[in-house]
Parts: sequence; structure tokens; C-alpha cells
Amino acid sequence: MALTAEQEAIVLQIITAFQNGKRLNELPGIGDANPLDLIVEVLGTDGESKQSKIAALLPYLEEQCAYGIEFDTAVSSPVCTRIGNLSFHQSLPIQNRMKGCLLNDSGNVVEYLHPTNWNAHVLDGSRGQVMVEIPAHYRKFETEGTIRRAKISELPLPGYHAVPKQYMSAFEAIFERSTGKLCSVVNMGVDYRGGNNQTDWDGTYRSVLGRPTTARSRPQFRAAARLRGAGTQWNCCLYNTYKDVAWLYYIEYANRNSQAAFNAQKDSNGYAQGGLGNGVTNVASGDWNTFNGYYPFIPCGHTNSLGNASGEVAYNLPTEFPGTLRTVYANRYRGIENPFGHVWHWSDGINIEIKTDVDGGTSNVYVCGDPAKFSDSGYAGYEMRGLNARTEGYTKEMLMGELGEIIPAVVGGGSTTYWCDYYYTNIANALRGVLLGGSANHGASAGLGYVSSHDSPSYANTYVGSRLCFLPA
Repeated sequence: MALTAEQEAIVLQIITAFQNGKRLNELPGIGDANPLDLIVEVLGTDGESKQSKIAALLPYLEEQCAYGIEFDTAVSSPVCTRIGNLSFHQSLPIQNRMKGCLLNDSGNVVEYLHPTNWNAHVLDGSRGQVMVEIPAHYRKFETEGTIRRAKISELPLPGYHAVPKQYMSAFEAIFERSTGKLCSVVNMGVDYRGGNNQTDWDGTYRSVLGRPTTARSRPQFRAAARLRGAGTQWNCCLYNTYKDVAWLYYIEYANRNSQAAFNAQKDSNGYAQGGLGNGVTNVASGDWNTFNGYYPFIPCGHTNSLGNASGEVAYNLPTEFPGTLRTVYANRYRGIENPFGHVWHWSDGINIEIKTDVDGGTSNVYVCGDPAKFSDSGYAGYEMRGLNARTEGYTKEMLMGELGEIIPAVVGGGSTTYWCDYYYTNIANALRGVLLGGSANHGASAGLGYVSSHDSPSYANTYVGSRLCFLPA
């Protein structure tokens, strides 16, 4: 059915009111209700079903209320085409609601941080954990032949699934030594000694004070996060939360190469361009090993002068660092420091079931959205989302599916083609966890889509850390 000019004007008025943050009851006779239901109502009562009215409105609603990207899996360029309401690619209404805050252990926001510089705030943990609020929104993924689309909206459009409000740590996580709690703080005190708690390094060039904690397994990171309280709402780096942040980046920059050079300037259309830069990924492996045995070396909060913005900040390596490299660049995505690189991040809520060729020859991806059901030994309470790639290599296709899984399904790409990030795995009859992002010596392999399913959840190493996440009830 086609809209009349009068109906289209009313529909547009409702949509505009919603987009401008009004409560809709400012429109005569509408009241405070679901805007989609209201739009159906204004089409009249001519006997047509609500479903058919929504179907008629859907293309119009998506064009006005959603924005996203599309790309062709047969085309090697990582650059995507922007789709939907192109003005939203300029204003970025969802991404621009990401903001830094202090969150207490009950999950309440103590204060929001200054949007352009966090350094004036007390970030030492005494007033709460330093987190980035990720706003609630709605998302949809589409497959049409070799075409893939990802769309987001502030409206609950038909076919879109809800992405809840949630919090990710602004920094790579540290253990508070006196309590064992996982933290997101800027604190150089001995209670926040990162790495593997090397006390004899205090006051030396290898000091891990204020650096993220590493050399812990996934169960250890999970247990430390849960010590913050609030049942199972506090967690270490959640795969689903990381995935949600990754898609906000991909849609904002329309570029699957997250290591593309950072450019603070918008392009001629007013769109974000480039990527997040290399991050802390270009350190020579042997030099890092000689320096401190692959332990973290960037202090948490180094990029706080950027506030809620994205960008990169130079970090001058100690003179004792071997080799010729003197400066690295810590990057930031909308308040989230080192979203990839520096150290790997253990993720939770995802398990990979790998079987040898003799025993079935599949690598099955299982995801769980209920932290109370997280397991390191099985898949009860998890949903199978598809099949994982069986060999390592640069990712050519992600699993995606209807929920947008960023787990490699096909390899065969390159460092500047397709997804531009690497994938590690091995074949054994085993349950494997998922490491994300890569570490300081991984170079072009690293990025938001860099994934390893090589290790069991018990794996711990000097260059493996995690983050802190919180899910409101």
C-alpha cells in the first residue's frame, strides 16, 4: 500500500520528533507510546492488518531511522559502502552517546567524565571503576548473495534485535592486589601492580605499577571480576560487548581495516575516515622479550587527554628498551584505550568446540548471553552460532549470521584486504576459548577482528590480559 501525502507528512513528523529526542506526547493526541505503533495508527482503520501496514512502512522507516554499511564478500577492499540515513553517518547518534563514567560496584553511575579530557577527574578507583557506557540501540544483519549488511537504529524496527546498555572498561584491567578484584583505574600505587605482581621491578624501568594484569587464565579473570559483587553482572571482557563495540566502529568508519591510519578530520561528506591507527602492535618480539619478558609496559590512562574521543597518543619507550624503536602510539576508540594491541584480551561468553577430522571435522562456535551459565568445560546454556574456520590465516569472511558474529569463517585474505586481521587456531578434540585483539608484537595481524581459538580457557601468558565489563540488570 502507498502512503498518501498527508499520511507521509504525519509519519515523518513522528519520526522527526523521535530523532530529536522528544517524548512524542508533544504531538497532539499521540501520547507517550511506541512510535512504530503510532505510525501504524495514523494510516487509518481501513481493515488492513497491522503486519501489512508495518511491511509497507518498513523501507521508509529504515531509510529514515537506520544507518549502516554494506560490503561484498567477493570484493577484497575492506572499505564499505554507507547505507541508510546518510545524515546519521555525519551525526552518529548512537556512537556519540558513548561516554566515560565512574561506575560503583552496584552498577550506578557516580559521575560522567568530561567529554574532551578525563585528567581532571579522580580515576584511582576510590570513586568507582572507569568505564565507557555503550548506549542501548537496535541492530540488524542481512545476507543477500555475497552482499552483507549491518544496520543500527535508535528505534525498535521490525527485524532488528536489541543491543542493551552496557559498560566496558576504559582501560585494560588490573587486579587490586589487596582484594583480588578486577579493576579499571589509573593508579600507580603498589595495590595496582599489574603484570604478574613483580615487586622487585618497582622503581625500575620495567615497573608494572599501573599497568594491566596478565599471566592469568580466563577463569581467574572471571572470578576477579565477580568479586566486585552484583551477582554475575560484573565480568571480564565479554565477547558480546566487544562485538557490539566493534560493529559501532565498523559502521562509523565504514572500514574493516581497524589499523588504517587515524585521521581526526572528516572527509568532504562529513564522514569519519581512516581507522584507529596501528595501535601498540609494532614492537619487535625479541626486543620486548629482552626488555621485560613480554609483560605490559603502557600505563593505564595514557590516552585520557582524548576524553570520549578516538585517536592516538605517543608513548616514549624507556631508554633501556632494546632496538631502534623509541615511540609507540596507544590508540583509543571513543574512550576505550587500546581496544586492540598491547596485550591480548581474554573474552568470556564464547567457547569453540574443535573436533579432529576423524571425529567430525568441525569447529563449532557457541555463544552465551547469560553470565550465570558461563563455563570453561562445556556448552550447556550456549547457542551454536555457526562453523569456525579450520585453518589459520588472514580472515576473508566472518561468520556474521543474524547476530553479527566476528569469528572467522573463511581465511585467505590479507593484511590490507577483506577483514585485514589474522586468525589463529589448531585442530584437536578440545574446548577452546577466544582471545581478541592481539599484542604488541603482532604488527599487521592485529586489529579489532584479530581472533585466536588456539588455547584452552586455562591458558595464561605474560602478554594475555583482559578487560572489565558490567551488564545492568
